[in-house]
Amino acid sequence: MQGYQITFFTRQDHRHKGKPLADWLVHLAQELGLRGATLIGGGEGFGQHGRLHSARFFELADQPQEVVMAATADETERLFERLKLEGVHLFYVKTPVEFGVLGEPER
Repeated sequence: MQGYQITFFTRQDHRHKGKPLADWLVHLAQELGLRGATLIGGGEGFGQHGRLHSARFFELADQPQEVVMAATADETERLFERLKLEGVHLFYVKTPVEFGVLGEPER
């Protein structure tokens, strides 16, 4: 299939509708019927304002997070329409990709 790999960048302390934004994105992908989404916690990073964010032993709220998903063009359009309706402020990278599944499903 042809489509996009979409990576959203956020922090653990960013919230939307009372939920951590990264968790909300994963559930949104599921709600929209996408094939999957992965939430990845980062050790350290910096954003557009140049401020360093990191996961510290005592404070994980500032931990950088990525949510990665692959979607067709139609799915991507529905996803971004929903994000716009929700008023979510979020940095992303959208890259054209080919994706699919190899082998037999696990039993």
